[in-house]
Amino acid sequence: QNGVMSGLMQMLLLKVSAHITEQLGMAPGGEFREAFKEASKVPFCKFHLGDRPIPVTFKRAIAALSFWQKVKLAWGLCFLSDPISKDDVEKCKQKDLLEQMMAEMIGEFPDLHRTIVSERDIYLTYMLKQAAKQIELPRASENEPRKYIPAVVVGVVGMGHVPGIEKNWNSDLKIQEIMSVPPPSASSKIFKFVLKATVFGLLGYSCYRIGHRTVQFVLSMPATQSYLQRLTGVPQQ
Repeated sequence: QNGVMSGLMQMLLLKVSAHITEQLGMAPGGEFREAFKEASKVPFCKFHLGDRPIPVTFKRAIAALSFWQKVKLAWGLCFLSDPISKDDVEKCKQKDLLEQMMAEMIGEFPDLHRTIVSERDIYLTYMLKQAAKQIELPRASENEPRKYIPAVVVGVVGMGHVPGIEKNWNSDLKIQEIMSVPPPSASSKIFKFVLKATVFGLLGYSCYRIGHRTVQFVLSMPATQSYLQRLTGVPQQ
């Protein structure tokens, strides 16, 4: 539904998620599931999913990477086997170590960091600010002055997004640009065509080989040969 490259990227990230779950005994994103449970306990609480839609993020991330960067990223995700402990997770909660990890990501894949982290910092900040707007109280008549009360908002975000949200909070944010999906480049179109041609070619060749061997096997069976001889009127040897 979202394209070949986006689908492959989602499969690779699911593999990473499964690896983390296997290592730690818990699935990533538990804080968001817990937030949903707690929100259901609060009267009149509205629960909002405030992150940018995953297909938009994936398509923008894929479009930002060169062909070799895509290969390098896919290779790294395919053969991810580094052990992860609960101590490693606790270390990530330390601000200095978290910033060091983010800096390493920026150095290796700056465009990926921009689309997956920096742009989502802007989007998350925008959505939080929309949720934090003052609430207008109902008025008895048009002549009555408007009265507002502050909104009570609890935002649950990944730790890696906190510095970016703080940085963008007082900025005039526009999210139209980071919501658009750039058209595929010429190289990605060629890659997609070659990939499809390869897949369909291998599928067709496999069907031909399987069909050819099946026909040969059926014709070599004594019952088949006997039936064909009776059909053609050739006497058996």
